[in-house]
Amino acid sequence: MLDKLTKAFGYRKQFISLLVGVPSYETYVEHMCANHPGQKIQSRKEFFREAQEARYNAKGGKVSRCC
Repeated sequence: MLDKLTKAFGYRKQFISLLVGVPSYETYVEHMCANHPGQKIQSRKEFFREAQEARYNAKGGKVSRCC
């Protein structure tokens, strides 16, 4: 039962993240390990900053607009 609840909360977190446009860091790490084994993997902070810049056209981690 606890395993099912843990799995359900994991899916909930993933769904909400995708809903608001935040890609999954874990999926990124898996992709990098499988497809680009020689390349450096970004830290979670670097990954999030890059995702924010791509989505909101942020400069230096500062969001200049919301939509």
